Amino acid sequence: MKNFFKLKENNTTIYTEIIAGITTFFTMAYIIFVNPTILSLNPGMPWFGIFAATIFASAFGTIVMALFANVPFALAPGMGANAFFTFVICKQMGFSWQEALFIVTICGLFIILITVTELRKMIVKAIPDFLKDSISGGIGLFIAYIGFKNASFLKFLSDSGSYNILDNGSIVVNSSVVPSLVSFNNVHALLGLIGLIIMSLLVIKKVKGSIFIGIVATILIGITMGVVDLSNVKLFDFHSLGALKDVAFAAFSQEGMGSLFSDLNKIILTITAILALLLSVTFDAIGTFIGAGRVSGIFDTEEEKNLANKKGINSKFEKALFSDGIAAAFSGLFGTSSVTTYVESTAGISAGGRTGLTSLVVAILFLLCLPFASLFSIVPPEATAPALIIVGVLMMSSVMKINWSDLEQAVPAFLTISIMAFAFNISYGIAAGFIFHCIIKLARGKIKEVHPILAGTALLFLINFVIIAIRG
Repeated sequence: MKNFFKLKENNTTIYTEIIAGITTFFTMAYIIFVNPTILSLNPGMPWFGIFAATIFASAFGTIVMALFANVPFALAPGMGANAFFTFVICKQMGFSWQEALFIVTICGLFIILITVTELRKMIVKAIPDFLKDSISGGIGLFIAYIGFKNASFLKFLSDSGSYNILDNGSIVVNSSVVPSLVSFNNVHALLGLIGLIIMSLLVIKKVKGSIFIGIVATILIGITMGVVDLSNVKLFDFHSLGALKDVAFAAFSQEGMGSLFSDLNKIILTITAILALLLSVTFDAIGTFIGAGRVSGIFDTEEEKNLANKKGINSKFEKALFSDGIAAAFSGLFGTSSVTTYVESTAGISAGGRTGLTSLVVAILFLLCLPFASLFSIVPPEATAPALIIVGVLMMSSVMKINWSDLEQAVPAFLTISIMAFAFNISYGIAAGFIFHCIIKLARGKIKEVHPILAGTALLFLINFVIIAIRG
């Protein structure tokens, strides 16, 4: 084990790596019950099946990272990616969850492709840094908004007026609808508020595992408040293993791949979904690797340069990106949203983790959670909602890098962030940023500064909007 993971070469020990793995696991263990909660909002997608898929996909991706790349990063379904899966691909774009799983698989294959070919260099260079930062910040605001709703903090006031019921059951109100803060006179909103206060204080005090500890504390308080029902809890429950068959390989079923390719009208919409998901997952991973790798010395600046200038998989950085792509591709097969590298891995790195042994420990701990599906199913949305809000806060830090005094950056960046939240649509925010960036550069006579890949993507977004307008 010492030789395989090169512990001595990386100036670490088995004990240090185990402690680092435990630290990383407890900072990201919330995903085990948050991910099923978000994905099960799709009708027909079983909570227990998603629970098992989340564990297996996380363990698989983390094991690949451990054994192939030998770096201390752990993987799991991304918080932004699962929200995008449910609220955009399924609820807003109208794809079934089986079709969405196939889209996740295709996206993962593209990530592998751009990692091993010259395409990765083109894509990394195509999108300006300020747009990458605004996308990250916009998704943060989007996730936080979902957290506010799930925490029961919001109510929606509507003037009297007419309304239309769409074919998918959604209601379009033709009058003024304004979100408003609740009066906090019910136990659900109070529990959400208590959870947010606890988690905020833990995060501010930099307590390791703060998000996980905050969720557990909120659950315990929820029991005393009568929000959490323990009557049907079984300590050891392997029901999730049997339910796994309902989501695993559903991407290749008739309701998934078969349905997706039977409708030519979905092609542009499918491309849009893939591109939007690809951007989010790809740059989340690159940002995590660069940010954590620089501080710890796991990756050096020379390896970062290789990402943009060399072909093949020649360094730990390249191997880590390739492992991330493999995990993303297989996540759809397992039956969950895109798996990606977690920024919470920095907690384990801070505890001394330097090799894949840290990741291997995390993977083992994920698998040990399988018998406790029934216990995790009692977690109320008010307990996990504060985690969404805190993750949103952390993601918003990226907007500090944007030069807001330069309107060429400020306008596309602001539209990206605001439209994601106001239109409750991540892909529309990305589209707004890309399109306005191209328009501004064209008007300023700087169109040559726009990369062809970005311009082509903006054109696809425009075509998609035209199709939606024609359909009415």
